[in-house]
Amino acid sequence: MTTAQQAIDMALEAAVRAPSPFNAQPWLFEVDGATISLWLDRDRVLTVADPEAREARLACGAALCNLRVALRARNRVGLTRLLPDPAERDLLATVRVAGERKASDVDQQLADAITKRHTNRHPFLERSVLPDARAKLAAAARTEGAELVFVDASERYDTLVRLIRDAERAMENDGAYQHEIKRWLGGPAGRRDGIPTDAVGPTPLSGQLLELRKYYRPNPLPPRLFEQQPLLVAVTTVGSGPRFDVVAGAGMQRTLLAGCTLGLSASFLSQPFEVAETRRELVAEFRDAGEVHTLLRIGYGYPVGPTPRRPVADVMAPPE
Repeated sequence: MTTAQQAIDMALEAAVRAPSPFNAQPWLFEVDGATISLWLDRDRVLTVADPEAREARLACGAALCNLRVALRARNRVGLTRLLPDPAERDLLATVRVAGERKASDVDQQLADAITKRHTNRHPFLERSVLPDARAKLAAAARTEGAELVFVDASERYDTLVRLIRDAERAMENDGAYQHEIKRWLGGPAGRRDGIPTDAVGPTPLSGQLLELRKYYRPNPLPPRLFEQQPLLVAVTTVGSGPRFDVVAGAGMQRTLLAGCTLGLSASFLSQPFEVAETRRELVAEFRDAGEVHTLLRIGYGYPVGPTPRRPVADVMAPPE
């Protein structure tokens, strides 16, 4: 039987496997007995691309989801409070390990997916994501209080394609943004954060409808033809603000884990969230569905390797 402390240790190991903007890993944890506190690490917020820390809180919500999924797989119940202290705006959540309950097969499958799920910036197959798989993804997001909007070929799809292109061009011409992302790309061997060159993905051949994020250090692989019209998925919530950023991040991550169990791959289309003008248009486009927090490209791809993560010891908040 796993002890409570062992379950906490394993849950923290799982939490740090969450995705984050440029793999900046903007989280800190504090353990006090049976309570785990999740903090936003302001030093790792992208101040140009993410000045209000929305994407950073989304990443922390993903880490929170991993933590809770890992606890459940160890037959533990984690009672969660979001933003528990109004005086501490960067204390995003506390999780109290409160008892035992036998894990279900689904709990175990999701926990197993934590180490298998990797952001896939490579081409996907020309294969549709069918309604049954979509229903399972939507149910996963709903478990965390978020909703999914699936976008196939439509006027909305064309709008999203345009916003992604507009944002990508704006960022190409923004010196401050280019300077910021260089901090998180490449680097020395053994680096435990940022995006290694081999995780960037090959350069797309010309004529691609959907423009993926450009990196100033492209992968040296030969250019490849990407899928022509991947499924786009928006993660939404009924409200906006820091609490809902965390909720959306948890819903996003449970969706990604569920997708992994179904053999699906995903990458992020964050560009329009990182430019003020395109973000306003994007929010207006999804107003009928609530507050939009992120866009995912989802499909069937070949396996890719993980990006590095800092060890748990490096993300523990120092005692006050």
